[in-house]
Amino acid sequence: MAHAELDCDLLIVGSGAAGLAAAVTAAWHGQKVILVEKDAVFGGATAWSGGWMWVPRNPLARRAGIVEDLEQPRRYLRHCLGEHFNAELVDAFLQACPQMVGFFEQHSRLQFADGNAIPDMRGEAPGAATGGHQVIAAPYDAREVGALLPRLRKTMPETSFLGMPIMAGADLAAFLSMTRSARAALHVTKRFSAHLWHLARYGRAMHLVNGVALVARLAKSAEDLGVQLLESAPATGLLRDNGRVCGAVVQRDGAEQRIRARRGVLLAAGGFAHDIERRRQLFPRTPTGHEHLALPPRACNGDGLRLGEAAGATLNTDLKSPVAWAPVSRVPYAGGRIGHFPHIIDRGKPGVIAVLRSGRRFVNEAEGYYDYVAAMLEAVPQGEEVCSWLICDHRFIRRYGLGIARPAPLPLWSVLRSGYLKRGHSVEQLAQACGIDPQGLAQTLAEYNRHAAQGEDPAFGRGSTPFNRRSGDASHEGPNPCVAPIERGPFYAVKVEPGSFATFAGLKTNGQAQVLDAQDQPIPGLYAAGSDMASVMGGHYPSGGINLGPAMTFGYIAARHAADVEEYETTLD
Repeated sequence: MAHAELDCDLLIVGSGAAGLAAAVTAAWHGQKVILVEKDAVFGGATAWSGGWMWVPRNPLARRAGIVEDLEQPRRYLRHCLGEHFNAELVDAFLQACPQMVGFFEQHSRLQFADGNAIPDMRGEAPGAATGGHQVIAAPYDAREVGALLPRLRKTMPETSFLGMPIMAGADLAAFLSMTRSARAALHVTKRFSAHLWHLARYGRAMHLVNGVALVARLAKSAEDLGVQLLESAPATGLLRDNGRVCGAVVQRDGAEQRIRARRGVLLAAGGFAHDIERRRQLFPRTPTGHEHLALPPRACNGDGLRLGEAAGATLNTDLKSPVAWAPVSRVPYAGGRIGHFPHIIDRGKPGVIAVLRSGRRFVNEAEGYYDYVAAMLEAVPQGEEVCSWLICDHRFIRRYGLGIARPAPLPLWSVLRSGYLKRGHSVEQLAQACGIDPQGLAQTLAEYNRHAAQGEDPAFGRGSTPFNRRSGDASHEGPNPCVAPIERGPFYAVKVEPGSFATFAGLKTNGQAQVLDAQDQPIPGLYAAGSDMASVMGGHYPSGGINLGPAMTFGYIAARHAADVEEYETTLD
């Protein structure tokens, strides 16, 4: 039996940053909004992310005295994106993103912490900034969320500790230095004690940071504004009237429900990271579609793209890359389940290198995660499995950890027993355990160590850019925060494979987030944002936060356009 038909002004498909940002924006502007989510919980891939947003000229930077005109980040993107620079999309993003941050600061529960010390990845490029381009959701007390909390996705298990998310910056630094600093040890003790109490009292983490804080703040804001939030409600088709998209059919409790949307439908279902067939068609070195470790939840499997294509939308694959690469390791669990760990932090620390099966290095390990995988894909010979190994010694792993292997004082026995972490008392033993050429690895380490003793890396220039140095360890005693010898056994390794944070290929849109047809004309009533929209960055990765910053911004733009709002309602001064 079908459900009674619902109606609204704007219907949103997907509950990550893009969908929730649009819901809050549209509802604040007086629109009746319904948001449907395929999964049983809200938050999408955003909830499992680090939560950083790249938003140049944002109000937090301005208040800190970091003032730049629009042309500076525009020049930076023009240089980084090259032939994939789309002036309409870039300008729409750069003009709206500071207004977006100001809007949420003033009109929602979403408050921000700045990333003013985080540099852009391409430090050598014209217009590159050494800070002021990033923001993140401020930590949030989950008790503020109320009855909505059980309906929100928890943090990604691999990037938390017993379910406790750790925030980049001072929080993470304390966890990495707790055995060497009384102040850090006190911070960690307080955080973990509070987390244990929260687990006992509430059954989950209550101090929310990173992506889960962003989702919780947005979802609570949406609820406050009367947005109807429907989980376990996949959209199966779009409704059209004389060529205009006017709603969708969704499945709820095994029955169909039609939802009419007077102003249109926004597709924000998270891209196609788990669409095996589209991965096979578009991803390089993925002959079956399974040679890839995607980080988003499995529900991000291309639903939004298929809905758009059925309505005449065009998929834009003319990008540098169809996917936002990330180096990922497989984490085996009891019972056969496999988790995915993203190697974001460990690669830049002093005393680790990445090698191929030949034992040779192939990349500046302190560069961005996207660059690591792109270099790996290029360096591995055709016909061989695309993978690499991160290699370190005992001193490194006890200080920083490696992948899911945690630093001291936590033990290593469980990850050694599972096979996730390989160990050898000599370099040759480690090479044999991993299937790496022993002679090649020994030669590579000898050459690397000879220069690392002076804090140098002539082979790849590690530590040569502000972004590199930020990825390193400022407390490291040597002259280079990214470089240290690897010489004190036993030695350790973790296997790393191509994975992704999100997909870049998506529906072609204009600067108002309207979906375009094969003639590059807007499909009336149809919008796309987040990973369902083809990346404004053209498949490049110029800085951290270039997924969530545009997702939030184009969700905001789409909602304003659907609500016929022209003037900005915030001031940045």
